[in-house]
Amino acid sequence: MTDPRPAEDRTPWGLVILLGSLTAFAPMSIDMYLPSLPAIGVALGASASQTQATVAAFFAGMAIGQFIYGPASDRFGRRAPIMVGIAIFIAASIVCALATSPEMLIGARFVQALGGCAGGVVSRAIVRDQFNHTETARMLSLMMLIMGLAPILAPLLGGVLLALGGWRWNFWVLALFGLACGAAAFFRLKESRSDETAAQAASENPFQAYLALLRQPRLVGYAVAGSLNGATLFTYISASPELLMGTYGISPSAFGWVFGLNAAAVIGASQLNRYALKRRTPDEVLARASVVAVTGALALAAAAVTGFGERWSVLPLLFVLLGSYGFMAGNTVAGALNIDPKRAGSISALTGGASFGVGALAASLAGALHDGTPRPMALVMLAALVGSALALRFLALPKKA
Repeated sequence: MTDPRPAEDRTPWGLVILLGSLTAFAPMSIDMYLPSLPAIGVALGASASQTQATVAAFFAGMAIGQFIYGPASDRFGRRAPIMVGIAIFIAASIVCALATSPEMLIGARFVQALGGCAGGVVSRAIVRDQFNHTETARMLSLMMLIMGLAPILAPLLGGVLLALGGWRWNFWVLALFGLACGAAAFFRLKESRSDETAAQAASENPFQAYLALLRQPRLVGYAVAGSLNGATLFTYISASPELLMGTYGISPSAFGWVFGLNAAAVIGASQLNRYALKRRTPDEVLARASVVAVTGALALAAAAVTGFGERWSVLPLLFVLLGSYGFMAGNTVAGALNIDPKRAGSISALTGGASFGVGALAASLAGALHDGTPRPMALVMLAALVGSALALRFLALPKKA
């Protein structure tokens, strides 16, 4: 029986679930083992800085790897880079599970990220291959519904695995997750790269493609705005174990619930974004969301600096602030992909790599300024969101006549 709904109202749930799962490698790999960081330090005789380096190494691998897979997906097609990346991820996860020293775990985490980033960067290009600007933004928001379950479920699962079998179980489960996603992609994912994209990629090397993209101010604006807004999420992920369990005394078991609640803010906002896009353009949503984000950041900074309300003001404001990511992420990526669709893979790499690179820097800055209070985190978030709003205003958003 033929579906009576218009084509634009039909949701390709099979594609959404598959691409959302491929994009979930990063949050699964980061969030699931956060409750195990103290146990990893004890088991491997690692210092606090070494255990934190396992997080930083993963961020670095995610940032670097995307710049490889993006152009490769334009030149060789979408399927092959995804399958290669998943194979690397599975192998590195096994090495992580067998690690006998902090240095071995740090190196394996870097390689694990080099593999895991393939799914995310190529999935965004696949969406742009098949949808226009607004529908790309809506699809990316739908994918966040699937991907966003990882930050909610992963810390809870990580806590259970830690209690049942120890921290190494986290990495065995990640290897199984990679195997399942790889099998689904092999049998279900169809090639979507266009002939125009293939011809464009064949006519230039990756450096020429990136230089051509960096000469387009609007594209740079979307990339900077998205990466600076995303820096708030990276800063929170990095600071949350110490803030919640150390400063506020929340137990490791309750940590997963609080962490998951803030992840729910991102998911909820991304779904509200889908409905907003039925009446507004992605650029109109971005303009309003950036104002809300800066306002929330100012309130959070004021609460953190003054100490007013402590956790009862900081945590609700974090919920609101992190929710802005649900409006900003998909729309900035969709805007960037719309600038030059023939280089979709390279654009996806540029936006994704910038997001992880800027996020790692912001998280490192907040960590360097750590003083046992939420002040460093809040001030870094405020600076990032002000920069994001300025990039949108002066570079990305089209000027009105």
